[in-house]
Amino acid sequence: MIGPRDGDMQNLHRNKRTLTLDLKSEAGNRVLRRLVQDADVVVENFRPDVKQRLGIDYDTLAGINRASFSPASRLRQMTYRERPGFDQVAQGMSGLMSVTGQPGGPPMRAGAAVVDVAAGLFAALGVLTALVERERSGRGQWVQSSLLHAGIALMTSRRHAIWSRRSAGQVGNDHPPACRPRPTLPPTPYQRRGCRPPDVANALPHDRREDLLARSEFNDEAGRAKHRTALNAELAATLRTRTSAQWIEALNAAGIPCGPIYRMHEVFADPQVKHLGVAAPVTHRRWARSP
Repeated sequence: MIGPRDGDMQNLHRNKRTLTLDLKSEAGNRVLRRLVQDADVVVENFRPDVKQRLGIDYDTLAGINRASFSPASRLRQMTYRERPGFDQVAQGMSGLMSVTGQPGGPPMRAGAAVVDVAAGLFAALGVLTALVERERSGRGQWVQSSLLHAGIALMTSRRHAIWSRRSAGQVGNDHPPACRPRPTLPPTPYQRRGCRPPDVANALPHDRREDLLARSEFNDEAGRAKHRTALNAELAATLRTRTSAQWIEALNAAGIPCGPIYRMHEVFADPQVKHLGVAAPVTHRRWARSP
């Protein structure tokens, strides 16, 4: 029986050549050092005390491969440097969980390991920059990526609390206030919409519905934001009269941004996703499967 871990490994590590080393043993450590001699990039995810104890810290490896590495100043003694890092911990500490979920509900983690992925992308950008620098100066770089820093970077417009001295709250599927020194009311409508079948269309209507524009509470952006609950109820009643596919076609034809809210198995059936070649078939000695 194929378990979730098998699929995860196939998804994340396909086409990689792997080698397992016991770095606590002298033999395993010697193999790693031989590999480092010709390596362009070495990526590690150990706590500082672990890599120093194993002798695979930056300063040590820089002495083995001087073409790709260069001496670097040591990290200052940060408060949390000895703690292990996990995506959900960083989601909580970065404020991401506090603004995710329905208003008044408990903090909620994002549905994917977004901080893990962001920290990896930032690390990859740093590595690419370091490789360019090596081509120019012949010296490598020590690139560092932080889960907490990545999580804070993802908060973008929710960081307006820095200026307003207010905590950003949960808004569910609504759009939060704009990121400005004086936060403005959020654009409205801008959220998940319920159609037939429910909860599958996401739309940002423009000033196109004449009957609602004729009402004073809805005829400008500030009014729509202030009376968003009433406006959402009006739009929900209308949207339930057609299927999501019908609304998506009609709204896009009118130049109104919208799209379906897919379940994961539906994502890969979308014609645009197929056109982009996002998914590819893979082979395995025990099983073969495409998303």
